[in-house]
Amino acid sequence: MTIRWGILATGGIAAKFTEDLALVPDAEIAAVGSRTATAAEAFARRYGIPRAHASWTALATDPSVDVVYVATPHAAHYPAAMACIEAGKPVLVEKPFTLDVPSARALVAAARDRGVFAMEAMWMRCVPGIRQLTGLLAEGAIGEVTTVRADFGLTGPFAATHRLRDPALGGGALLDLGIYPITLAHLALGAPETIQATAQLTPEGVDANTGLLFGYPSGALAALTCGLMGSTGGTAAVTGTDGRIDLPGPFHRPRHLVLRQRESVRTVAADFAGWGYHFEAAEVNRCLREGLLESPLVPLATTLEVLGVLDTVRAQLGVVYPSASAQTAGSQWP
Repeated sequence: MTIRWGILATGGIAAKFTEDLALVPDAEIAAVGSRTATAAEAFARRYGIPRAHASWTALATDPSVDVVYVATPHAAHYPAAMACIEAGKPVLVEKPFTLDVPSARALVAAARDRGVFAMEAMWMRCVPGIRQLTGLLAEGAIGEVTTVRADFGLTGPFAATHRLRDPALGGGALLDLGIYPITLAHLALGAPETIQATAQLTPEGVDANTGLLFGYPSGALAALTCGLMGSTGGTAAVTGTDGRIDLPGPFHRPRHLVLRQRESVRTVAADFAGWGYHFEAAEVNRCLREGLLESPLVPLATTLEVLGVLDTVRAQLGVVYPSASAQTAGSQWP
């Protein structure tokens, strides 16, 4: 059973995902949609896609499309995904799922009401190296987890007009980069009991350099950073009572892990190819073939839980996305 994909948006992440779909043997691209015919047609020519649509609705209602990948800027995830869900189309929605928990809950409710598959494109959770990490933790390879450390920073500076500095587009380091360290901590320790956040904000009011300290009921801690002011090593480590697992940079798509136990050090190889997005596409295809409405690898409850952490961090930092509350009040993203 070949799964026929529709690509909603034509930016850089859409291009990488499209290229990676060639690595999924039971997938093909049936159509692309954008807000303009010019953008959709150019993308279709570039990748040999049969149909190009000049609106999200046209893509969502295309009978030749089985599932839609939503690759818009953050602030458009909610209306774009909702258009697809209301048309009865399964969706894979780029991370973060939406700008805040209320809009995410609305999407989840709509998908469940209509019996439509929905998944956040948190591709990190699907790559083999991270799946090996979670397997090692489940086996008790390092005992009880006591600390998680992770960093993700990009080299700036970014112009004031860049989307990463625009609050209306969900700018800042947190949603683009911080979601990865937070997801790693969640994989190892679940939801934090306490959250402490500090950041340097840009003149526009989004976070440019952010530090997070999470506390857990077990006494474990997570120390996480993300930023737009310098390229960090992008490394991570999960420490337990009986050892440590080191993830070399970039930790969210590792090609190997280093397992350090009391009496040994072992390198664990991890499969990787392309940009790494084909792993999540394969998971969506598997779920659709099996008639699942959500992925056990990227469950909707976890998406909501991590987004709740992001909301709490933003509230502590004083970062406000003006379009977030408006979306669930019924306004349309431009």
